Parts: sequence; structure tokens; C-alpha cells
Amino acid sequence: MKKHIPNALTCANLLSGCIGVVYAFQGDLKACAWAVLISGIFDFFDGMAARALHVKSDIGKELDSLADMVSFGFLPGVVLFQLLGIAAPDVKYLPYLGFMVTIFSALRLAKFNIDTRQTEDFIGLNTPMNTLFIVSLPFIADQFPNLVYSVPLLIILTIVMSLLLVSEIRIFSLKFSSLAWGPNKIKFIFLLISAVLLAFLQFAAIPLILVLYIGLSPLHFKQISVITK
Repeated sequence: MKKHIPNALTCANLLSGCIGVVYAFQGDLKACAWAVLISGIFDFFDGMAARALHVKSDIGKELDSLADMVSFGFLPGVVLFQLLGIAAPDVKYLPYLGFMVTIFSALRLAKFNIDTRQTEDFIGLNTPMNTLFIVSLPFIADQFPNLVYSVPLLIILTIVMSLLLVSEIRIFSLKFSSLAWGPNKIKFIFLLISAVLLAFLQFAAIPLILVLYIGLSPLHFKQISVITK
């Protein structure tokens, strides 16, 4: 029975992603963001459960990628499609540019599955973090609508986030082989600062957390290289 627990969590990720897509197409982008958050929680715990129960499998790995493609690939593309449609209602085909993120998410997931360098950490921005950034935009629009619904900005963000997905930037994962302070110091600092930002700003904190995530990654790997010498 226990071998099915990780896959059940992965399927819950997929279901939440499907619900988020429905909300996105209905224009309820804030409800969509909560669905993404729930998908992210299931995505985190399915891998943890597989490791804890020693039931890793090839089908689990493939199922995880397929679920992520919906929750963290198709869904952010739909959100950008909607945002571009709001920003430029008279430009008929522009919203479809949002699905550039979906295409690059597929490339990123395929690359991840065959890239042996990414067994412990990431090369390129991971799809859940990319999706969280995109679904945070409607919340930021409450305070800065002219900024978020700027067509040039949305186009730039779509291109930049797509390229980050397949970039060669090395980014730490939040997998912990131990809870020792030394090798995980930067991760703990990141989690603490992120928690404080989320407590005060909620989804609007995600862009700051993304910058922090990318910015702290080189420090983490520099620290690890010093420890392992």
C-alpha cells in the first residue's frame, strides 16, 4: 500500500493544477494562485514521501513530470494569457504569447529528467518557483495596476521567465539530506526571510523571494565548496 502514497500525492498535485486552470480560464486568478500553492505543497511532499518510504519508481518520476506540466507549465501560461488579454484587449493574438512559458516549462522538465547534474540541485529556474512568481502578479496588480498591466512589462517578463527556465544558472533545491546548520545555513536563512516576507506581504512577496532565491544560490554553492574541501 505504501508504494502508492507518493503517486497519490502526485495525483493530488495534478488535480489541484487542473482546478487552478479552470479558475484561470474563468478569470479568477487569485483562486488560481491558491490552487498553485496547494499543488506546490503536494509536489514537495510526494518526493519526500518516496524517499522516506523507499519506494522511488520510474513511473513515479514520469507521473511527477506530467503533473508538473499541468500545474507548473500549462497553468502559468493560462495566467499570462489572461493578463495579456486584460492589458491589451484590442490586440487579438498577443495573449497567446503567454504560452511561451508553457513551451519552455516543457523543455525545462524534459531537460531536468535527463540532466544528471540536477540530482541534488537545479540548473535553471524550477517550474514551481516560476509559476508562483507568475500567479503573484494579480495580487501585485491590486496596488500597482498600471505596472502589472503594462504590455511591455508583461512581454519582457514572459521572455525573461521562459529563458530562466532553461538557463544554466545553478540554483539550490530545498531538499535536505540533513538538518545540520553548516551545509544548510543559506537555505535556512532563505526560508526564514521568505517566511517573514510571506507573513507581511503574502503572494505579493513572491517577486522578492524569487530575487532572494537566485541571489543566495551562488553563496550556498560557494559555502558548500569550502566545506567539502
